[in-house]
Amino acid sequence: MLSESSVQAAVSGVRDPEIGRSLGELKMVRSVQVSGTAVRIGIELPTPAYPGRERITAAIRQVMTPQGASSVEVEYTWTVQGKGTGGAIGLNVKNVIAVGSGKGGVGKSTVAASLALGLKHFGAKVGLMDADVYGPSIPHLVGATGTPVIKQIPLEDGRVMERIVPIDVDGMPTISMGYMVKADQAVIWRGPMLHKALSQFLQQTDWGTLDYLVIDMPPGTGDVALTLSQMVGLAGAVVVCTPQQVALLDAVKAVSMFKTVKIPILGMVENMTGEIFGRGGAKAKAAELGLPFLGEVPANALIREQGDAGQMAQLFSQDNPSRAALLHMCERVAMEVARSLLETPSLPTLEIL
Repeated sequence: MLSESSVQAAVSGVRDPEIGRSLGELKMVRSVQVSGTAVRIGIELPTPAYPGRERITAAIRQVMTPQGASSVEVEYTWTVQGKGTGGAIGLNVKNVIAVGSGKGGVGKSTVAASLALGLKHFGAKVGLMDADVYGPSIPHLVGATGTPVIKQIPLEDGRVMERIVPIDVDGMPTISMGYMVKADQAVIWRGPMLHKALSQFLQQTDWGTLDYLVIDMPPGTGDVALTLSQMVGLAGAVVVCTPQQVALLDAVKAVSMFKTVKIPILGMVENMTGEIFGRGGAKAKAAELGLPFLGEVPANALIREQGDAGQMAQLFSQDNPSRAALLHMCERVAMEVARSLLETPSLPTLEIL
């Protein structure tokens, strides 16, 4: 006879098809209800971008049918877990993801914007920070304008705390040097000024509570990664490159940089896949380096057109040839973040104003 305890035990032994560990070990079984031979099970996913959840449903039904269950209903919820290591600087963000490349011109900003918009499309709370101070392009890609304002928050001890109000893009907070300088104005700064600007973007921006903060890194292997590694514990970095050999050589340098500053590498994305640059170079290089391959983004003219028009969100809201590839990339990144959390326990969050 079916009982909640027997169903709980059976379902807890089912292996998660993505992470490869049991649902019980991952604490994904949230509820079990039994009514005669009808069973209802609640599963909590680690991210709304979990791919192919029907595989979990099929595996649960497979173990429940021999036990006499006439019907098995599986309901899904999700809660994004995170290291929460930004609390030391007052950052209430579960996971900070850096998107970098070894060289310019590989579509790093396009991938960063796509990742942020894609995770938001799945239902997560996402922020997008443009750390490419010298060549900011995020405002243009997401179609945002305006100048961030400073709000003052009075504290109990009489002091006043200043916070930068980010530019909202349909519910997604964004910050960029592109909001603060004219389109034809060059930013000519030395390293210390760059460090100060990034510190303000992270520490003084009113990001709110986020599941993911995606950071568009500048190209190359400069000191921005070092600044980030010193300020906040990143969930990991995504390395973007195109398939051809010259880009892969620079991508290897980016991988080396992230490893040097102790930033975990979530994997590699191959951008502009197609006839012009070829296909498979990044996948082969990722395998050679022992890194996850996070997917390929096709060299589709629509991606360029929507980026030029500041309407990249439509790549997810409307059916188009690139949508599946972009969603797949977002799913893979989200799952690598979730996987890494199982290997490194969360740290306690301490908010310092």
